[in-house]
Amino acid sequence: MDVYINIRKWGRCILLATCDAELLGKNLREGEIVFEIREDFYKGSKVSVEEAITLMRQSTIVNMVGKKIVEKAIEKGLIHPEATLKISGIPHAQIVRM
Repeated sequence: MDVYINIRKWGRCILLATCDAELLGKNLREGEIVFEIREDFYKGSKVSVEEAITLMRQSTIVNMVGKKIVEKAIEKGLIHPEATLKISGIPHAQIVRM
């Protein structure tokens, strides 16, 4: 189970964007919503889901999309199941730590 991660740092802030590998480059559509899983935002290194979870714990902002990565974040207690959205049946969630 691999996911893409892309890390951006500025000052003390660390942004982690992560998506299930098979979703990279796809567009999700639901009604008026169009969610682009853009390579320039999500594509960086390809890592295991467990490696991505470790990086989530170190990040101040996390943007994640995909069944594998979101379910693992829920399982590890990083997000609450009710704090997720589904777009075309694909889960999306964010973490912001102040």
